[in-house]
Amino acid sequence: MENNTTTLYLENVNKSFAKIEHDTVTHALHNISLKLNEGEFVSLVGPSGCGKSTILKLVAGLIYPTSGRVLVDGKEVKGPSPDRGMVFQNPTLFPWLTVEDNIAFSLKVRGVLKKNDERLDRMLKVIGLENFKDDYPRQLSGGMAQRVALVRSLINEPEILLLDEPLGALDAFTRMNMQDEILRMWKQRKQLVLMVTHDIDEAIYMSTRVIVLDTNPGRVVDDIKIDLPSNRDRASDKFIEYRKRILDELHFSNSNQSGL
Repeated sequence: MENNTTTLYLENVNKSFAKIEHDTVTHALHNISLKLNEGEFVSLVGPSGCGKSTILKLVAGLIYPTSGRVLVDGKEVKGPSPDRGMVFQNPTLFPWLTVEDNIAFSLKVRGVLKKNDERLDRMLKVIGLENFKDDYPRQLSGGMAQRVALVRSLINEPEILLLDEPLGALDAFTRMNMQDEILRMWKQRKQLVLMVTHDIDEAIYMSTRVIVLDTNPGRVVDDIKIDLPSNRDRASDKFIEYRKRILDELHFSNSNQSGL
């Protein structure tokens, strides 16, 4: 990547959705202000409906703030860009394309795919699927398909990688292996990663920062720097302390909502 100082700002962002059939307005996000820098791995956690995925869609340029701004390197986000790659919970691969063609698709659309492009071989080796390049998505396991979805975004070398519950549909064993796979790829490139997850341990294990959100409306209640070594022990005292802090924040929020 040419730009080594990518900065993402969410500046006093509010987002509301009108429900015309009910003549009501849902306030999804309230006054979100965040600064995230290249090299960080940031996770968003919080209860359902707190706006985690909404934040990702705003950064991706798929939707726009009701008020406030989303800025990348000082430029307001006005729509999707290859500089911001997004991976969803389900791999969403093209079933009629092979593994190799799925990975190459965005390069082909952008007109930057070269004959015998070495990037394809490199990415297939990164995810250990070089022997499956001619297979179709229906022939892959869930973990294999998710690896293809990840490198399909990474091959564009995005400055910001957006992960929306990318491992939520996987079994526990595959999920833990994929956590290490994502971290390995991130450590190679050190771009900014912003991930939504409902799994608190996953957030602590993978992240340099965990941002805790509350709901009704979605707002930031804590921004936690995770000061742990890269080779993390989920049973360590410090890991458990972070888990307790996040759980306490979420419990406190839920208690307030219920009036307790």
